[in-house]
Amino acid sequence: MIRWVLAIFIALVIFSSLLPWLEKLGIGRLPGDLRFTVFGKKFFLPFASTILLSLAVVLLGRLLK
Repeated sequence: MIRWVLAIFIALVIFSSLLPWLEKLGIGRLPGDLRFTVFGKKFFLPFASTILLSLAVVLLGRLLK
């Protein structure tokens, strides 16, 4: 269980850093991605996009195996 939590956390960090390039492809604007502003700071939680990218990586890994 802890592996999945750690993997999702790492995926969120990587996804957040790659977001400017991925937004050009339409990833990062899915219905499950949350954007909100608190005290003038903008926060972004890409839940749906992270799940989509994780599934793509799993499928790619199974195809290469």
